[in-house]
Amino acid sequence: MVFVTLTTDWPSQLRDRGLRVTRQRLAVLDAVADEPHRPAEAIHAKVTEHLPEITVQSVYTVLHDLTAHDLLRRFDPPGSPACYETRTHDNHHHAICTVCGRIEDVECVPGEAPCLQPPPGLGMTVEVADVVFRGICDECAARQSAPASPAESSAAR
Repeated sequence: MVFVTLTTDWPSQLRDRGLRVTRQRLAVLDAVADEPHRPAEAIHAKVTEHLPEITVQSVYTVLHDLTAHDLLRRFDPPGSPACYETRTHDNHHHAICTVCGRIEDVECVPGEAPCLQPPPGLGMTVEVADVVFRGICDECAARQSAPASPAESSAAR
């Protein structure tokens, strides 16, 4: 089965960075583009739908290479495994549901907190600033506030 590239010309992106175009790299890029904010194991599960022979270690190697060449961005949510996305050249943050783990992008508004510039005289060039918002997504909040169904009420007795 052929893994269909979504909206980005991944072969050109790979060649522009001096990387060979391989089925493994294309499959990982498509998997991350299709389902961003997933850890390596979830990416591996998605890729094996099309490349059943690929190993978890191969996926980790590809993720490392693609991240090193700015085709993917790795971010490390607190208390969770590293996640990957294809949005690499913009300034955005993430909101994570503390119930289901869903991760959403939060656009940054330059000049507004938390996107203020670091103080002058910091003694370094800041390359990445990660801000993570943690809360409960609307779907989980609705489930938590919904009254129990009669079946759930009788099962609890």
